Amino acid sequence: MNKAKKSGAIVSVFIVIGMAFLLLGNQQPPEELIENHVTATEQSYSFSKSIKPIMDNKCLACHACYDAPCQLKLESSQGLARGASKKPVYDGERFQDTPPTRLYVDAQTPQEWRNKGFYSVLSAYTQSKHETSPPLMLQMLTLAKNNPLPINKKVPEEIQLGFDRVNYCPAPTEFADYAEEYPHGGMPLAVSGLDQNEYQILSTWLKQGSKIDSAPVTISKQEQLLMKQWETWLNQPDKKSTLLSRYLYEHLFLGHLYLSDANVNSHELNQSDLHHRGVNRTDINSTDINNTRAKATQFYQLIRSYTPTGEPPVIVATVRPNDDPKKPFFYRLIPIIDTIVHKTHITYRFDSDRLSHYQQLFYTSDWSVENLPGYGYKDRSNPFLTFAAIPAKQRYQFLLDDAEFFVRNFIRGPVCRGQIATNVIRDQFWIMFEDPNVEHYTNNANYQLSVNQHLGLPGEETSLLNFGSQWLRYNEDRNQYLDLRQKAYQQQFPKGPELNHIWDGDKTNNNAFLTVFRHHNSASVTEGWQGEIPLTAWLMGYPLLERTYYELVANFDVFGSISHQTQTRLYFDLIRNGAETNFLRFIPAASRQALYDSWYQSSAIIKTEIAYHELDVKTPSNIPYSRNQPKHELLETLLDKYPALNGGDDPINRCNDGCATQIEDSLHAQVAHAMSKIAAIPASQLAGIKWLPEVSFVRINLDQNPTHTKANENFLVYTLIRNRRHSSVAYLLGESLRYQEELDSLTIMPAPIGSYPNLILQMNLAELDDFVTSFSAIDSAKSFEQFIQRWSLGRMNPQFWNVFHSFKDYLQATRPLEAGIYDMNRYGNW
Repeated sequence: MNKAKKSGAIVSVFIVIGMAFLLLGNQQPPEELIENHVTATEQSYSFSKSIKPIMDNKCLACHACYDAPCQLKLESSQGLARGASKKPVYDGERFQDTPPTRLYVDAQTPQEWRNKGFYSVLSAYTQSKHETSPPLMLQMLTLAKNNPLPINKKVPEEIQLGFDRVNYCPAPTEFADYAEEYPHGGMPLAVSGLDQNEYQILSTWLKQGSKIDSAPVTISKQEQLLMKQWETWLNQPDKKSTLLSRYLYEHLFLGHLYLSDANVNSHELNQSDLHHRGVNRTDINSTDINNTRAKATQFYQLIRSYTPTGEPPVIVATVRPNDDPKKPFFYRLIPIIDTIVHKTHITYRFDSDRLSHYQQLFYTSDWSVENLPGYGYKDRSNPFLTFAAIPAKQRYQFLLDDAEFFVRNFIRGPVCRGQIATNVIRDQFWIMFEDPNVEHYTNNANYQLSVNQHLGLPGEETSLLNFGSQWLRYNEDRNQYLDLRQKAYQQQFPKGPELNHIWDGDKTNNNAFLTVFRHHNSASVTEGWQGEIPLTAWLMGYPLLERTYYELVANFDVFGSISHQTQTRLYFDLIRNGAETNFLRFIPAASRQALYDSWYQSSAIIKTEIAYHELDVKTPSNIPYSRNQPKHELLETLLDKYPALNGGDDPINRCNDGCATQIEDSLHAQVAHAMSKIAAIPASQLAGIKWLPEVSFVRINLDQNPTHTKANENFLVYTLIRNRRHSSVAYLLGESLRYQEELDSLTIMPAPIGSYPNLILQMNLAELDDFVTSFSAIDSAKSFEQFIQRWSLGRMNPQFWNVFHSFKDYLQATRPLEAGIYDMNRYGNW
């Protein structure tokens, strides 16, 4: 039995056993109730003007996206009217795919959602002839109001919070039992809640019938014209345009597209600005923040619609963007009406310059389409065959131009939610790309033809019965492809790869070098190489980048079965391994095996033998080395070679004492220098890391007034990122068995990083040295608790929401296109 067959057999056995343990039984649907829709002749409060601002401020930080508790999505009035459901979206126990419940897509009216098992949170309910209960939302709000937790006290540990919290989602007739068992289970949950005025407004609105008015969406004439231009261009009827538009749509469907950034350019700062200057001018003040809010960019979504331009859109409600639409459709742009939340806000410029660039990139070369591909199994599972007519070099350049966007789609998209999704990547690693001028696939048509059949992706067959055969097939295909790839590169570059084979971003594109941080059960990506020299690095060429996108984004079904989800994540493991071994090609042949073994320790050695492709330890590297640490030397050489693309020197994580003083801005230099004192302590001696959560936002007030916590005062923002070390990340399960806590490290970033802060620390500038000293002195759980009591922002602090949202306002003033409300579902019991 070869490696791939052994791998398929072993993985199948473990998955079946694991699923037997995971199966906990099905929840029963809520009993059928009769809704009393109160018709109010007059309402005291407008939803758009009075109600939604409160929900955006006090509810949306938990109730957004697929991981909204009870699927109660509050980004818009449509989600509120839809109501709640007992069925979770993320479910690692289901044996079969479940029908999707995407807002705006899979049902259009509250009654249609009732038919899918959702129940109202706005309507009063008649439980019997003599009993009527108030709306579920009002009962939840009142429960919290009548059972407050102590102000400025730590939330009791018995109140389960965070990612692993079980959401009970009581239906209206179940609420009395829920309230009796969980008296502190009201909303907002275990956090400084509604003030008296907010409660009065919401309760009055709910009692008066909770009428929802819709705020109009204003689209400028300029953007209306550009929308029409885009839709005309995307819907050209010739085969060449049809295939290209399909390719573009399948890569942009998750994006938040902006047609014009004229209103925000003056506020936009790049990562280098944040490193070298910080934001200590008048960027963070009430005037600027109000101005940027007033000029907020309108974002759009690219959809497939059964109706053409000029008619109301009718979304093609397929599960995936490359599923068969069954009948003719049109590409349309629709405005995003939801309040923007950071965790799903993946932005992409879609202006007139982009349209011109597409025209230049894809239409200046000579290519044609004889027959359009369909939407069958082969077309969905192998994009290299589906889009073979489009020159591969242009496809690769399209991805490189905005590599951060495409990497962010699979690092921050629906697939990367939860520990099983993210535990096949390291906590901090750097990404680079092969130069398109030498990348072999995009420059050799014969090679493309020889490998395309091996580049298919698993996950389309989602039955558990097909799991073993599917995994066996695709793992074997992947290894056969790597055989062909290795031979082709040896022939093309017999002396080995050179430094200039790594893409330099054409000297101007900051997408050339990226950093990924894993935050245990979520992840984030940022431009430039951030933090200390990482344990591993990725080098991605076109086939690897495209396969990663299709496997984790276009072909991923968040409502899929455990078979589909496991196939996806197992292939992600192969992607990581392939990107790491691509990087190792640049290391001297004699040094590769030892480095590789340090990445795959203990039981992971078995995985390298039975599942991964054999490591090439013979082909030389055509890069001169002078030290005995070639990985560090190579990465440091690239840092020195392209400082502008990496944000320059890192004054905190990669500098010796004193380099922070080189920063032009003296105030930011002072803060960076203080923070660098923490980073300079060897991780083995910085005991405080042991008690830190994954992501800690730090707010440094500049006005010296400890009572000021409003979001419109001057302040700086930093993030403390805990990087956990593991002996390997080769398996989906059993992560704790591979954890090497003593090797954990800390990255300190001069910007908010991540979408899910676990902790907020705050201080005044004059207290910064005290903060550094107290953190450096942590040596026990007791001393960490004392540190938390002094510096942290507790959930029950009356100023919690002001400070929490100030990080969004900071981003609004510094990088407004990236700004969105942060998620607090992972905030601890501080």
